Amino acid sequence: MKRVLLLGGTGFVGRAVCERLVEQGGGAGVRITVPTRRLSHARCVQFLPTVDPIECDVHDEDVLARLVAGHDAVVNLIAILHGSAAEFERVHVRLAQRLAAACTAANVRRVIHISALGVSATAPSDYLRSKAAGEAALQAAPLDLTLLRPSVIFGAEDRFLNLFAALQAVFPVLPMAGLSAQFQPVWVEDVAAAVAHCLFDPATAGQTFECVGPRIFTLGELVQLAGRVSGHERKLIALPDSMGELQAWAMEMLPGVPLMSRDNVRSMQVPNVATRQLPDLKALDIRPSALESIAPQYLAPDASIARLNRWRALRRLA
Repeated sequence: MKRVLLLGGTGFVGRAVCERLVEQGGGAGVRITVPTRRLSHARCVQFLPTVDPIECDVHDEDVLARLVAGHDAVVNLIAILHGSAAEFERVHVRLAQRLAAACTAANVRRVIHISALGVSATAPSDYLRSKAAGEAALQAAPLDLTLLRPSVIFGAEDRFLNLFAALQAVFPVLPMAGLSAQFQPVWVEDVAAAVAHCLFDPATAGQTFECVGPRIFTLGELVQLAGRVSGHERKLIALPDSMGELQAWAMEMLPGVPLMSRDNVRSMQVPNVATRQLPDLKALDIRPSALESIAPQYLAPDASIARLNRWRALRRLA
């Protein structure tokens, strides 16, 4: 393998994958193409050796076909957490369909696709249903496909724990619904390691792996942990589940990216934890890192990146 097309390479997970592939594949002469809507978005990876950013729109069918041609493998990380049913369809389903067609036409068989836990055609949310349809589109093509299904992903630049820390630095109490929802958070570096392992191990083709951490948390426990570690633990007021969609609707009305949407609330009806019916990170020789040991490194008040991340999180609410 010499050329890898990395879709979504400038995002939170994509940056970690770029760094891991450069580190792990440098000796093998691997080059990584990272498409981006604007080259300015690629500043975080453009100085990495063997990474080639290119400005283009991957949702354009002809552009995607030209991108895929000449590569030996494709990694698809592109996804959204918020949006309308049409937006989920465009990003999770139509892009997967176009990618499958482009790979088939260019005879590029190796594809690594990042999906999500809980996907199903009958799931309660547009997010999970569209993710399932995206998987199905790729599985229907003649590809050497590996699916990775992560739980919520945490790390120094996440929009999850950092946001909960930021909110508790500002508000004296946090009224929230869905505090009993279950997650099995996985470190972004472990997900990146899984992508790299699958790319360099052809035996993983045709398999699906669940990417989860070693412990299951409720949403309430995660919010409390973020507050405690950042030095601003606040009282949580548990709202009844019946209030969940109403609270999320109110958040959707605020400017910026919402903390939670009604579709997120519906997704949380499905436990975001491993089914244990599929192989996990240990099957890829990866020992998942504990959130409790990683989060203090970037959430603690004296962590150099903590203030910047919390400022960014608050800006997204503004």
